[in-house]
Amino acid sequence: MRRFTSTRAVLPLALAALLAACAEPASPPATVDAPPPPMATADSTPADANASTDVHRFTIGRLDAAVLRDGDIRVPNDGKTLAVGVPKPEVDAVLTQAGEPTDTVHLAVQVLLVRSGDRVLLFDTGAGDADFADAGRLPASLRAAGVEPAQVTDIFISHAHPDHVGGLTDGAGQAVFANATVHLSAPEWQAVQAAPANAALVAAIAPRVDAFAPGAEIVPGVTAVAVEGHTPGHSAFEIVDGDARLLYIGDAAHHFAVSVQRPQWTIAFDGDAPVAEASREALLARIADSGVTVASPHFPYPGLGRIVRRDGTFVWAPLQ
Repeated sequence: MRRFTSTRAVLPLALAALLAACAEPASPPATVDAPPPPMATADSTPADANASTDVHRFTIGRLDAAVLRDGDIRVPNDGKTLAVGVPKPEVDAVLTQAGEPTDTVHLAVQVLLVRSGDRVLLFDTGAGDADFADAGRLPASLRAAGVEPAQVTDIFISHAHPDHVGGLTDGAGQAVFANATVHLSAPEWQAVQAAPANAALVAAIAPRVDAFAPGAEIVPGVTAVAVEGHTPGHSAFEIVDGDARLLYIGDAAHHFAVSVQRPQWTIAFDGDAPVAEASREALLARIADSGVTVASPHFPYPGLGRIVRRDGTFVWAPLQ
């Protein structure tokens, strides 16, 4: 089976001015080639009656995995965030059809945990103590899943916005995952280092950073997928075991209804909105045509499902 290929685009940074100084002009997105054959799905595992509600266990082939709840972000539906400049009645219609309130838009914050042989993998680290989120539950969720921070061997960062790297350090600025290699794309790491606001983060994680080339196989079974436009080096990650595949999409799409059904609507968090919109639509098409199971850090918990085509657009279909 063929792996996902990159959608071409370039993204500066937007959220909390974390990488604001690092934006660069983007090249136009390339045409996405023919979709790969259907991919095996991640098999959902029934939850133990005594399990934490902040830990959703499932499998990817033979790999044990779990979604760990970190918290929530709520943003006003004011035409300034998830559908910039779109008349509110149009946004309200999408939210109402999805069964969502129309005054506030809810984004979950969750982290993916995968055990692969002697490796313990985390995909992003949540928002930590960021003041824009009601978050910081990752340490407790991780322990509820039976993992101590010192046991984590690899952390894969989709991008360096604070709701994805907030859990890398504690309140004193010290690295939380002292034994983990931190993998992020070389363009993203360059942007992080260039922003003065990131000095403490850089000092804490630099000794353990692995800056990979976009699209590289990072460790056996984990391959980066460049989805440019959100930040300078935003990456999704494809996790493979045999025929089973899961695609962790990072912030390629933020909201399960607004971003999926209207991928062309501008998201304020995207550094280069036109490129991000083209990348988002191309990636959604690839996902829908391949049938691969998706893990999203912001879709309703646990954020596992598929993208399907319906009525000329895309729809999120959560795993049951």
